[in-house]
Amino acid sequence: MPSSRLSLALAAVALAVVLGGFVAVQQFLAGDDVARLTLAPVATASADPSATSDASTDPSADPPGSTDPSAGTGTATAAELAGTWTVADVSVVGYRVREQLGGISALTDAVGRTSAVTGTATLEADGTSLIVTSAAFEADLSQLESDDGRRDNRIRSIGLESDQFPTGSFVLAEPIEVPAAALTGTTVDVTLTGDLTIHGVARRVSIPGQARLTGAAIEVAGSLTFPFSDFGMTPPDVAGFVQVEDDATLELLISLARA
Repeated sequence: MPSSRLSLALAAVALAVVLGGFVAVQQFLAGDDVARLTLAPVATASADPSATSDASTDPSADPPGSTDPSAGTGTATAAELAGTWTVADVSVVGYRVREQLGGISALTDAVGRTSAVTGTATLEADGTSLIVTSAAFEADLSQLESDDGRRDNRIRSIGLESDQFPTGSFVLAEPIEVPAAALTGTTVDVTLTGDLTIHGVARRVSIPGQARLTGAAIEVAGSLTFPFSDFGMTPPDVAGFVQVEDDATLELLISLARA
């Protein structure tokens, strides 16, 4: 082959490699921009009554809620709410991390979620006050799903190592006195202090969040950011090319129904 043709061929190959790499980096950096798990807005009288919350575990979906927003908020007394409540099927637990490609951080987070959540909470009335005296939740982390099946498979053996540690749990360690405003359906700030177990390691944590009485359900949303090392984990690293930054965020959206 004449040297001029060889040079053109090599230039074409180099251009293809550069363009392919550029497209891969652009797609990686763009991410999937998944909204955080929060309490869904309460619909007003003018809202579309057919609108419903999406309880799918699809991380590309809007954050799920526990009830039809058109149902409005609830109003109840402490005595009426006292008793045992169980986790409803629409509850979601997940993670949020920031990945890097060749040392360059993605513009959005990688997000995985599961609705395989179980548990109960016990509420007691103290006069007109309502107190959460106990609560325990478990999530099957082996069922976490993101927008990339390769990522889901990797965390089974590295980082979270969900094949070896499939269960994550939280057990309330301190009672929560529910603000009076919550009994009228107002969204209130709460702090969940308890023992969080991930990767076989238990740590006492305080998870800031919000709670609300909506129709016949109690909804709680919260999140906690922590270093992987707090739970004996090493951030995933695939051949030094695809890496995960040092901090991870736990997100939860729990819907409780009367047992």
